[in-house]
Amino acid sequence: MMNKSVFSIGVMSGTSLDGIDLVYVKFETDNSANFKIIHAETIPYTKKWKVLLQNAIHYTRNELNVLHKQYGGFLGEVIADFKSNYNIQHVDFIASHGHTILHEPDKGITLQVGCGKKIAKKINIKVVYDFRTQDVKLGGQGAPLVPIGDQVLFKNYEYCLNLGGFSNVSYALNNQRIAFDICPVNIVLNHYANQLDLPYDVSGKCAAKGIVNEALLMQLNALEFYKKEAPKSLGLEWVQEHIFPLINACEKDEFMVLRTFVEHIAIQIGAVIFKSDAVLVTGGGVFNDFLMQRIQYHAQNKITLVPDKLIHFKEALVFSFLGLLKLKGEVNCLKSVTGAKKDHSSGVVAYP
Repeated sequence: MMNKSVFSIGVMSGTSLDGIDLVYVKFETDNSANFKIIHAETIPYTKKWKVLLQNAIHYTRNELNVLHKQYGGFLGEVIADFKSNYNIQHVDFIASHGHTILHEPDKGITLQVGCGKKIAKKINIKVVYDFRTQDVKLGGQGAPLVPIGDQVLFKNYEYCLNLGGFSNVSYALNNQRIAFDICPVNIVLNHYANQLDLPYDVSGKCAAKGIVNEALLMQLNALEFYKKEAPKSLGLEWVQEHIFPLINACEKDEFMVLRTFVEHIAIQIGAVIFKSDAVLVTGGGVFNDFLMQRIQYHAQNKITLVPDKLIHFKEALVFSFLGLLKLKGEVNCLKSVTGAKKDHSSGVVAYP
């Protein structure tokens, strides 16, 4: 780890199940803010894996243990193919987030499947994984973990906003990094686009055709989560308990649902980044043109987009950075962000 440059593959699977994001990144060890994404790719899930991961929330403990190992082996194969396809010769370590199945930190529960030992055995490279469990054991939310990357790698921005399965934000306040989940995004939009036989609502065109259901919008904005102070985080369980039943009871027309939920997202995000023109926005939601228009309308700002590679792969990049910090024995998890008892260096290291 004392070389001038360190090379890593970061691996991320988001809650929206768009696919597995992989980045091959180079960090300068004396200044990690000097980084370069050399190669990046998203590997879509097969129908089999998508169904397995979607249904895993209902699995027994034994079934989850089996899935943890199977998915780790699968990630190992995906990483091996990525290395081969791009002729990647030198990798110091892999940083794998895994895929979140359970996340109820208030109950002391978080589970990301994808056994690091299986990955390490498959590709013969050390792997840093399981980044969230230690934080939850320390009384934290186990999320979001990206903000320390925002603080070091993207310090020129006032707000770092991610639009994935959920939206989350981080920013500096009183010399501390503050971060939290704002609201669901693609995990809900994709669900209702699927009911129109679409994988997702391309550019928000379906939402743009709909009309806002004002009664539903009012109920969504009144949900208790939005009144909570940070730190706070969301998971699929919360969406299944609070969002889907509320929408399904109020509105059957998918176009109206999409239009109303886009407005809900835009209102919640707009209130956080209000009137700031120094916002870094990443994640798949950036390509929903209609959503971006509505966010800027409610935020009363103009968002300048960054290159597509950073939009798509920022989270995988930052998990590589978290892995680097773990291997250097440095803090990669901030108590000001997660609510844990202390700053700490999170993650488990698996060796071949």
